[in-house]
Amino acid sequence: MVAISEVRVEAQFETLTEKKPISWLVLELMRRKPLGAAGAIIVIIMILTAIFADLVSPYNPEANSFADMTQAPSWAHWLGTDQFGRDVLARIIYGARTALFVGFASALVGGAIGLVLGVGSAYFGGRIDLIFQRVMDIFMAFPLIIMALAVVSIFGTGAQNVVIAITIPFIPRCARVVRSSALAIREVPYIDAARANGFSHSRIILRHMAPNVMAPFLIMITAFVGQAILLEASLSYLGLGVQEPTPAWGLMLQGGAEEYALSAPWMAIFPGLAITLAVFGFNLFGDALRDVLDPKLRSQ
Repeated sequence: MVAISEVRVEAQFETLTEKKPISWLVLELMRRKPLGAAGAIIVIIMILTAIFADLVSPYNPEANSFADMTQAPSWAHWLGTDQFGRDVLARIIYGARTALFVGFASALVGGAIGLVLGVGSAYFGGRIDLIFQRVMDIFMAFPLIIMALAVVSIFGTGAQNVVIAITIPFIPRCARVVRSSALAIREVPYIDAARANGFSHSRIILRHMAPNVMAPFLIMITAFVGQAILLEASLSYLGLGVQEPTPAWGLMLQGGAEEYALSAPWMAIFPGLAITLAVFGFNLFGDALRDVLDPKLRSQ
């Protein structure tokens, strides 16, 4: 009986997720979703830039040069320098590390917690699900930036605290979306077969239900990374995120957006373009990933 139920689990998993090799997903993405492919290219370039920042950066991002303060873009400094003589291009390159660290860490942690809570809520149902949903409604009543500001005001500034501040608002949003998919999976016969075989609740939730909501989960993660990058930039701009001298795109806007808007506009233009491209790339890639993984949208 156990073997039969395991076969049913694997068969249902194949049916629901329609597993395909990575090469097929890449070719399908490039063929049907050229904008999504463009977003993927932006994301890959950003990741490679962050990984190899030590090799591609022309200068030390924290090195001051008071003889080169607020220099316009030139051959020596392609994107100019800031008010402390630091190279803007170098700080943008190293700022990608900060943005990706905060983005991926908060999205993955918040998404993983939301995944377990959402699937568990759908599995148990009844009063547990009702109470859980009302708690999630309370958290979702506040905008992301308000929740992040409240959390960072408690834990303080810094990259790690910013991750915590962004992770907490992501949990209820992920849990709500995952729960809606898990409700349908809960009624599938192989879940009843798993219960009849005496499987524990944790095994059914983690092994038999959670894998079948991976498609919407992965789509949410890509969207959350873009939102997290934007939130980190917003908190840093307000002085509640990453602190000097750590390179961060929002921090660069804080230092040059207002006081030097007319005399040295490149100090705000290029970090703003970096934030825009990063969020734009992740959003395009997430939309295309949704279309490729969703069987309903793919059939259209």
